[in-house]
Amino acid sequence: MFPFADNNPTHRTPVITYALILANVLAFLWFWRLDERQQILVTFQYGFMPARIEQLQNNEVLNVKIGQPKLEQVGLFVAAVQPVVRLEPDRPEVLRSIFTCMFLHGSWMHLIGNMWFLYLFGNNIEDRLGHILFPIFYIAGGLLATAAHYAMYTDSTVPVIGASGAVAAILGAYAVTYPFARVHTLVILFVFVTVIDLPALAVLGIWFLGQLMSFYGEVRFNMSGGVAFLAHIGGFVAGAIAMPFLNALVPHPEQRQTREEPEAQYDDRSPFDRW
Repeated sequence: MFPFADNNPTHRTPVITYALILANVLAFLWFWRLDERQQILVTFQYGFMPARIEQLQNNEVLNVKIGQPKLEQVGLFVAAVQPVVRLEPDRPEVLRSIFTCMFLHGSWMHLIGNMWFLYLFGNNIEDRLGHILFPIFYIAGGLLATAAHYAMYTDSTVPVIGASGAVAAILGAYAVTYPFARVHTLVILFVFVTVIDLPALAVLGIWFLGQLMSFYGEVRFNMSGGVAFLAHIGGFVAGAIAMPFLNALVPHPEQRQTREEPEAQYDDRSPFDRW
């Protein structure tokens, strides 16, 4: 299933959504131009690694093995050398990584997938919350998603990157705010291909169920595929829980427009009647 459009109109241009997409694309283009060694270093420095939180407490250097051992000539002998990344207990770097990890992506498909869902569903949430509250909601959703991942994998030395957690918060918010909005969805089942309109709650509910099943497979059968499924789940749940409260606090765009631009009152009397 691939959602590609919805029938949910907006009342204003989603400038923050476009800005977030642009920031992620520019960050990836910068990352993509680096050589392999620099990409690894950037991932460890700007991606979030749960084990580094404990590192700040014990103030010790963290040496992380990466990749497979390589055969190298050492004097007269050939030895297997394990590449290692040395991470200092740098508090500003670790705290910064909690935010910067949301703007790094490991591949074009990783970037395109996240940005497409942000583009498709983020515009309506920005329209609902406004240009100021929306980026706060986005960042907070990403932080809560990262916290959910950290709570489960506190000793993990695998850096987490990607906007998936923050985007998942947007999906959760959309599911509870516009559950019956029609989403045009491309369905591919082997050789059968069709386009159907489904309620947003169904599309996003199926997506969320897929994350739950993947997380269960990861925990139960150790089927880790390098995806932080719990961050997706945490972000979605955080967005779904927070959005009803925000909906109650923030006026709807139509109500704001009515207050700011009251409807003009027309006098339909003739000039002689007005005289």
